[in-house]
Amino acid sequence: MSTLICLPVGQVFDFVSNPENDFQWQYGTLETAKLSEGISVIGTFFRSIGHLIGRRNLSTFEVTGYERNKKYKFKSLSGPLHVQTTYLFEKADGNTRINISIKANDVNSFQVNEGIMERRMKKQLKENLAMLKDILEARIILPAPKPIPLII
Repeated sequence: MSTLICLPVGQVFDFVSNPENDFQWQYGTLETAKLSEGISVIGTFFRSIGHLIGRRNLSTFEVTGYERNKKYKFKSLSGPLHVQTTYLFEKADGNTRINISIKANDVNSFQVNEGIMERRMKKQLKENLAMLKDILEARIILPAPKPIPLII
């Protein structure tokens, strides 16, 4: 799936590649924390707490691909699903096209039909992209508040 975000690629990439922002735009994510210092380069780890199909989950992820302003990729090391997620970023006339692909295995641990799980995940991904677009584009539309002078 993909969407066009009306911001330069660097701003979109920086936001998406920081897992600590995930709770702001990923449905069901309650908290995410880096387990390594610095930016999310290849070999760094993060942990996420969230809900998936009505269950609370704790998962650990490893960043497996990182090309600044081009690609951000990670895989799960623990949790109920074996997931590989790839974000690709493209410049589009001063804006950013973000393409997301997710591969998930071991769906049967949820005892849910694979087709039903796929439809739910696609719906959630579509909603996540819409929320990401809204959040990031709102940042450029809303001016920063003017400071209120302090009178003593």
